[in-house]
Amino acid sequence: MNREKERKIYVVGHKNPDTDSICSAIAYAALKTALTGRKYEPRRAGQLNEETQYVLDHFGVKAPSLLLDLREQIKDVELKEVEGLKDSVSIRTAWEKMIESNIHTLPVTRDGKLEGVITIGDIAKTYMEVYDSTIISKARTQYRNIASALEGEILTGNEHGYLLKGKCVIAASSKILMSDFINKDDLVIMGDRKDAQQCAVDMNASCMVVCQNAPISDRILKQAEEKEIVIIRTPHDTFTAALHINQSIPVKYFMTRGNLVTFRLRDYVDDAKDVMARKRFRDFPIVDNKGKFLGLISRRRLLNVRKKQVILVDHNEKSQAVDGIDEAEVLEIIDHHRLSSIQTMAPVFFRNQPVGCTATIIYQMYQESGVEVDPVNAGLLCAAIISDTLMFRSPTCTPPDEEAARTLAETAGIDIESFAQEMFSAGSNLKGKSAEEICFLDFKQFTVNDTVFGVGQVNSMSAEELKEIRRIVAPHLEKARSAHGLDMIFFMLTNILTESSEMLCSGPEAREKLIGAYDLPEDAEELMLEGVVSRKKQLVPALVSALQQ
Repeated sequence: MNREKERKIYVVGHKNPDTDSICSAIAYAALKTALTGRKYEPRRAGQLNEETQYVLDHFGVKAPSLLLDLREQIKDVELKEVEGLKDSVSIRTAWEKMIESNIHTLPVTRDGKLEGVITIGDIAKTYMEVYDSTIISKARTQYRNIASALEGEILTGNEHGYLLKGKCVIAASSKILMSDFINKDDLVIMGDRKDAQQCAVDMNASCMVVCQNAPISDRILKQAEEKEIVIIRTPHDTFTAALHINQSIPVKYFMTRGNLVTFRLRDYVDDAKDVMARKRFRDFPIVDNKGKFLGLISRRRLLNVRKKQVILVDHNEKSQAVDGIDEAEVLEIIDHHRLSSIQTMAPVFFRNQPVGCTATIIYQMYQESGVEVDPVNAGLLCAAIISDTLMFRSPTCTPPDEEAARTLAETAGIDIESFAQEMFSAGSNLKGKSAEEICFLDFKQFTVNDTVFGVGQVNSMSAEELKEIRRIVAPHLEKARSAHGLDMIFFMLTNILTESSEMLCSGPEAREKLIGAYDLPEDAEELMLEGVVSRKKQLVPALVSALQQ
């Protein structure tokens, strides 16, 4: 199957998501999947507020998964798929697999879990740094590995046995001298000399390597069988045999076990690059949370990392977007706000309409595509429009918004007035929430010149409920402003029934800018904005204008 077609494309709203950003993401992902057959996955960029959670629960929809960062991750890189080695295989076998796969590192695994790695550098050490004639027995080398390294055949003895004691020697001297340096359990390399063969048998060597396919008498073979001596016959001469025999050592003797540098699929590529720059390895293992080996990654492969693909809904401002948006490939933007600061590397499909809700645009796109909206997505889109337009009371509401909401309500089988009341009641029910949580439930950040300010909002049909929220939030605003590095912070306590908002604010000149923007009395105890219920259309433009003066 086409790997590109299998890639997920995220559809995500802004940070501190509201009902519109969540429901539009879900419904638009469903539309795009239906039209293209590709995987479009709705995501959220923050915690859900009570209103949105109520909507999802009402229609039996699972909340989208959290997406906090769009930077490339290891899972976005095509891994080198390599079969793991057992720690008992010879370094010769490891070398052959490296040549075959054109790779410098191999994983050593047991039951799929990573135990270590063997590299070309490790294999080079077996020639450059090994001067111990007992290394083959210290490494507990299997006889069949020795035969394989020497391209020989086992004539007697147990090929599955291990050389556990003794040293490796070459029988090239007289019988008298041989008797002095050949000991019990040694591995003896020899030629066709019968006296050397007999001496090795007499001294109870554990293994005899007979070179150049030299003949071996039946008498020697019989004695060797009786003493369980392994005899290996090889076509190589003694020099070549001695040279190659270290290749039989199992990889576990030379592999790196401790302090392995591994990565996981969720690790970020930037972090991996920093680690790789400090290490000498060319390839690095990737493992899952249980230590299972998944593949290898190299610095070169990181150059071909695929950017995450994303569609943005209900925002086009960088400060409101998921972290790492600059490193992602933005495919589309569907929004109903002012044009702002997101820049893209390539042209994108950008649909921005002066309507009260992104969901209205999504509904139009369903109609234009000839795709029928199912009852669940109809309910989600209707809820989003009710939320963003404050049940058609907001000045942002347009005839297409109300028309879409009423049509969608019929499809979803809901009564707009009663559903809106339940939804708004759920949204303003903030029992058990801290001042910090309430401040940032529905919060957006903006930048004007060098000034960074944020606006939070709570909507309610109850004046008493808004009064209680004011008591909790007002003392916390300055702390919230400072903690989030904002120059100013504003908070709207919006009464849906009276269509007005009381304003709380903090920060140098915040009160002055608000008073100037709405020509309020300078000595006003309460900053009440009559007829102001929309953050997008009524409050933010006025603040931006005041800050630009």
